[in-house]
Amino acid sequence: MADKHQTIIMRTDASVQIGTGHVMRCLTLAESLANHGARVSFLCRELDGHLCDHIEARGFRAFRLSPQEDDTGTEEILKELRPDWLVVDHYFLDAAWESRMRPHVGKIMVIDDLADRPHDCDLLLDQNYYVDLENRYRGLVPETCRLFLGPRHALLRPEFIAARSSLLERNGTITRVLVFFGGSDSTNETGKTLDALARYKGKKLSVNVVVGASNPRREEIREQCATIPGVTFHCQVPTMARLMAEADFAFGAGGTATWERCFLGLPAAAIVLAQNQLEVIRAVAGAGALRNLGWHQDVTVDRIVEELEWAVGNPGAVREMGIRAQELMRSSTAREESPLIRAFCEEGDGSCWNVPSAS
Repeated sequence: MADKHQTIIMRTDASVQIGTGHVMRCLTLAESLANHGARVSFLCRELDGHLCDHIEARGFRAFRLSPQEDDTGTEEILKELRPDWLVVDHYFLDAAWESRMRPHVGKIMVIDDLADRPHDCDLLLDQNYYVDLENRYRGLVPETCRLFLGPRHALLRPEFIAARSSLLERNGTITRVLVFFGGSDSTNETGKTLDALARYKGKKLSVNVVVGASNPRREEIREQCATIPGVTFHCQVPTMARLMAEADFAFGAGGTATWERCFLGLPAAAIVLAQNQLEVIRAVAGAGALRNLGWHQDVTVDRIVEELEWAVGNPGAVREMGIRAQELMRSSTAREESPLIRAFCEEGDGSCWNVPSAS
């Protein structure tokens, strides 16, 4: 290419049902690519709870598709833009869709964590931890596809890298608790956890509760927080890394937040909100890096109270959990994104636009 500025289109969605995780991790990748000179845009359907406005507020163009539009609308835009890369982060898109788009793009990258369908892609990222990680995509991607597997390739925003560099060692004693169940929290585990905090009769705690702007119950949760001493409400915060670094224990779900917590060594109890979270939460819990409370429909308010009482009463076990969480991420550093970023160059025309050398 003459100007060495690669154009990259990200096809992903957010909604109350889908959640915000796909868009948020694509934004993390997009910002890193943009910092290395790429021109990144998004293609998203305007579903209930979409994040197109948030994407644009972060400085990226968002091409908006109608809720029913996908194949045709996407194909028309790709035909016009002819991007160097198409990044696909979507559970409902597979090799058939990717093959249809391939004539209009240079290369295709897929972000996945289900390994339940074939892909036609040149790169695949699965940042999650599984027991049999190396074999998950065997037979599902072309033999020439480059795989980036495991938490060492987790998409972490720079604020998390900075927070880890100044992280204070935890001793397992709990005085500060973080509650965050993702941007939309469709099953309202946040409200359930607040009910548990209201019932909790133990030591005084300082609690930060975070919800996303797409959470349909955010005002209800704000009001609920105001009734419980020591609880502070936050909506769509830019300071999640600081809140995690300052917390002693967290209640949350799976997804990207799992790796953010682990990276900062934050002990946590996780509730499974969706099928795609189950295997990851089980594997991470099996490694001793979090506590698996099980499926959301089976987790009662009393169970959360019991978990909080256990955590407060077992500082040694909580401290060990945080250590094991960081061990899962021991290869993740400020440079660990570089192999993936570099691959965008190596799989393209060979132009490494401002990619830092490995150290």
